[in-house]
Amino acid sequence: MARPELTLSLQFADKRHRALLPRHFVARCLRAALESPAQLSVRIVDADEGRALNRDFRGKDYATNVLTFDYEREPVVVADLVLCAPVLQAEADAAGRPVKDHYAHLLVHGALHAQGWDHQRAAEARRMEARETALLAALGLPDPYA
Repeated sequence: MARPELTLSLQFADKRHRALLPRHFVARCLRAALESPAQLSVRIVDADEGRALNRDFRGKDYATNVLTFDYEREPVVVADLVLCAPVLQAEADAAGRPVKDHYAHLLVHGALHAQGWDHQRAAEARRMEARETALLAALGLPDPYA
């Protein structure tokens, strides 16, 4: 099945995981989650930038794993995904999972948010988690919620 067209900007403000995230890997993860054409920027940041963005845009004064800034959904998804390298590393370590698998999960998660998926309510969370699990399985990756 052909995947929607993707225009991707990949930026590394924090270079610690650059070798784990070649462009083709990031694009593959994003395309798996896309249902329509997209223009996405993915920026890998350190804890200071992640904290500042989360504080300034969400009012939460801590670095979080992924932030999605969605600007447009139709006819093209336009969004910025910001992933915080040290937070992802800590979460992967705590879960005993490879950090690359955790990046795949959060790239899929962010791409779903960019298309309007959410997990604020329990029913939404179950639906979104099931979708993420299915998409990651299609990429050959384990269930991140198991």
